[in-house]
Amino acid sequence: MMQKRLPVIGIIALVLALGACTNKKVNNPIADVNSKQPDKVLFDRAMDAMKHNKFDVARLTLQTLINTYPDSEYIARAKLAVGDSWYAEGGTAALTQAEKEYQDFITFFPNMPEAAEAQLKVANIHYHEMEKPDRDFTHAMRAEDEYRNLIQTYPDSKLIPEAKQRLLEVQEVLAEREFRIGRFYFNRESYPAAIARLRSLVDTYPLYSQADEALFLLASSYQRQLDNVRAARGLPENVKGQLIHQLQDQAAEAYSRIITRYPIMPRAGDARARLQEMKRPVPTPTPQAIAQNKKEEESRSAAGMVDKVMGNFRKGPDVAHSAKYGEPSLKDPEQVSAPEIVKHNQELIQKAVTQGSQAGTGALSGEVVKQGAPPPNQEPPRSASSAPADSAIPELTPLPDPNATTQGSGSNTPPPQVNEAAQPSDQAQSSSSSSSSTAQDSSTAAQAASSSSAAPPADDKSTSTSKIKKKKGLGKLNPF
Repeated sequence: MMQKRLPVIGIIALVLALGACTNKKVNNPIADVNSKQPDKVLFDRAMDAMKHNKFDVARLTLQTLINTYPDSEYIARAKLAVGDSWYAEGGTAALTQAEKEYQDFITFFPNMPEAAEAQLKVANIHYHEMEKPDRDFTHAMRAEDEYRNLIQTYPDSKLIPEAKQRLLEVQEVLAEREFRIGRFYFNRESYPAAIARLRSLVDTYPLYSQADEALFLLASSYQRQLDNVRAARGLPENVKGQLIHQLQDQAAEAYSRIITRYPIMPRAGDARARLQEMKRPVPTPTPQAIAQNKKEEESRSAAGMVDKVMGNFRKGPDVAHSAKYGEPSLKDPEQVSAPEIVKHNQELIQKAVTQGSQAGTGALSGEVVKQGAPPPNQEPPRSASSAPADSAIPELTPLPDPNATTQGSGSNTPPPQVNEAAQPSDQAQSSSSSSSSTAQDSSTAAQAASSSSAAPPADDKSTSTSKIKKKKGLGKLNPF
């Protein structure tokens, strides 16, 4: 009888032992992946629904987990999975909601390793929505900002190489857009606008596949503007000289940069020829620059014939030409604008004219400037109709001569007149200034006197009642 009871006792002990083990699994969900904790069950159901593309069911299950078990260890993964469900569903509305969920995750869990993953997916959303260079560039700009944010915020993440490569592709599209705009302005002969676009391009995106072409077009823009300066009428020679020298230096710098930075690219030979024509020194690229440029060019790939044809029907751009070697640009330099270039030229012209007026070397046409400095409290003498030195000067446009005369007096220069509004109220000081001015330039005063005696006054009734006889015959050649 005792022997029959022993198997029964053993079976009961075995059942109790198994029950004890089961209770341990429930109390410690981390000990076994097959835990039956309710939050773990909900999370597994949501993941299974996502595998079968049941995104609505997955989001509902995850939201139940988040609301019911706020202290669960699966909260962070559940919040990230909600964004993943919208991301996997696709579509404009779903991707917008996915970006919002990822941003919330980064806000609430910034120190978790998954925060870098969420940031990468935000950037990828705008990357996949990016359009061609001649279309809307909003998503391209957002993608560039988000990839840069990831690289700078999470420098130790394992996702950095993927983010850098995507950033290079985005910057290739943005650089192509800037290049097309700069070329458009160049063909329309709007050289300040072309210079502004191309300078910003070559400074911001040095790994652009046509960086040498952009630099060559930039140098050509400087040279075309230089030709306009040479052909301009009405500019003083000293102003022309300064502008020409400045534009020549800028063109030579752009050509030299092609040779030193992109020595194996197609435009390097043309840049050498242009520098030789300008009689400027031709730089020699370093072996390191040659090796770097060679690796950059070898890393690029070209789209096949099928890809080119199908590219016409795709929304996204072709990024095959983007470099796969080198570091992307993480910070924008100061952008150049066309109004700044025009303003700089205006300031240079104004400065040269002002200096010429003060030095007595001549300024605008029709303006009379005495040698030496003017007396105290008195403006430099000038004709009544000439513009003041500090007035706005149109850029590189011929300035008419308002004082040129065809009167029979034979004198093309009107007498200098003193601006009475600039004289002080003290009569003695005014008299002293007038005598000082007359003593400094007696010859001009004599010429003015002879001119005024020969030329008819503006108003005969207010100045003289005598009639001035017209000269006849050879008397016209006598200026006196």
